[in-house]
Amino acid sequence: MDPPALYARLHRAGAAVAVDGGARGFAVAVHGFEAVAQVLKDGRFHQLDAAYLDLHTPQWRRHPALRVLRDSMFFTDGPAHDRVRQMIGRVFTARRVARLEHAVTGLTHRLLDRMEQLSADGPVEFMGEFAYLLPSSVMAELLGVPQDDLAWFRPRVLAIGAILELDGATWRNMARADTAARELTAYFTELVAQRRAEPRDDLISLLAAEDLSEDALIGNLITTFNAGFVTTTHLLGNGLTMLLERPELAAALSGENVASYVEEMLRFEPPVQILVRYAPEDAEIEGVPVPAGQAVLAMVGAANRDPARFADPDAFDPGRADAGSLSFGFGPHYCMGAALSRLEGQVAFPALLARFPKLALVEPSGGAPKPLILRGHDTLAVACHGG
Repeated sequence: MDPPALYARLHRAGAAVAVDGGARGFAVAVHGFEAVAQVLKDGRFHQLDAAYLDLHTPQWRRHPALRVLRDSMFFTDGPAHDRVRQMIGRVFTARRVARLEHAVTGLTHRLLDRMEQLSADGPVEFMGEFAYLLPSSVMAELLGVPQDDLAWFRPRVLAIGAILELDGATWRNMARADTAARELTAYFTELVAQRRAEPRDDLISLLAAEDLSEDALIGNLITTFNAGFVTTTHLLGNGLTMLLERPELAAALSGENVASYVEEMLRFEPPVQILVRYAPEDAEIEGVPVPAGQAVLAMVGAANRDPARFADPDAFDPGRADAGSLSFGFGPHYCMGAALSRLEGQVAFPALLARFPKLALVEPSGGAPKPLILRGHDTLAVACHGG
């Protein structure tokens, strides 16, 4: 699938179109910038919560992965969502994120040192050695997850992420996700017990002291940790590919303009291309009806290339005057980690190019990021050449 070509066709059809989602319950694809923003902030459209799954997947409670997701704030709305979001938001204050810059910078250079050592033996796998480790290490520090456990986490995070794709809930993917959910539940249950006995200045200790059910506590810890770094991991992988395929732009990147580069990376190839909502009652968007119980595909990737919002939307232009995007969502579920993700990108890209001025993709095309909803590279081999 070539998303930009698909998005261009959709924009020629207006801001929203009816689709036949069959058993998956999709009714409308919304792709205009303003229309997607409206869906994401409009209280008529809900997350795919337990009530939605009861309609479309009545046996869903048999799957630990689906239970973990639905026990978190990421799949709830209203007071239940707001209460937990306020709790977790104490860790993501602007002041706390600003204090992290020094730590992010130090970690970035330690990871670059390791990449330099590994490069003596050939190409380096950038996603595993840098793009995953930088944001996951920062999130681990915030939550209170031991750094030594990060390698154990990665395959389990990927397993749960796979079932969130449009066609991802296959029997094999669900079995792997259920196993990962059981293992992650046991892991965080043990950490919570440790923090209750010996509290620390971290999110696990904070939430363990709150009046939350055990299922809600564990579900929110698992999903917050996963969501807290996956988007940034793909921002780093996608963004590096964009730079290395455009040497003239990579050469012009500096500490002074990197913020605009990161914003354009997020717009041009957002790590999350589609967000899904549903209508508990009959609704409509842009004149297209949404029957009760049916879902809306809020196509963030298409909205970010809406010609009604952006001049020359298919051009990667860090200097564009109409910068901005919906890549971190909009409305009540706007990503709490957006400022931290931007910070990590703004620190990482200049440091990467300064350390390895001849950094190159082993395969010049880089390969298209896959899959679609959480869009990024699984692996990305780079040659770490110095000056």
